Amino acid sequence: MITVRYFAAAKAAAGLDEERIDPAAFTHPDDDGAATPMAPFTLGALLETLLRLERPGTPSGAPELSRVLSRSSFLVNGVAAKDHTKPLSPGDMVDVLPPFAGG
Repeated sequence: MITVRYFAAAKAAAGLDEERIDPAAFTHPDDDGAATPMAPFTLGALLETLLRLERPGTPSGAPELSRVLSRSSFLVNGVAAKDHTKPLSPGDMVDVLPPFAGG
């Protein structure tokens, strides 16, 4: 499992603080439209997966998750990850950090 932790606007958009994702449970269509496992499971594949999940607890008026993710920074196991082709492994923790106001 990969643990995803949401902060600030990402938490509001997802409707939860944290969720666990099993990479083996997710597929994407191949050229013929058949479901193919996402391997390697990358940060980009995780973000695609997060957008496809149903979250019944998302409050009305919350920001759209796709918009928040497109502006967010990510930490993988506490290290900044800008490369969406970075492979993820079971046990990894991904933090979703939207832009913060202030200074």
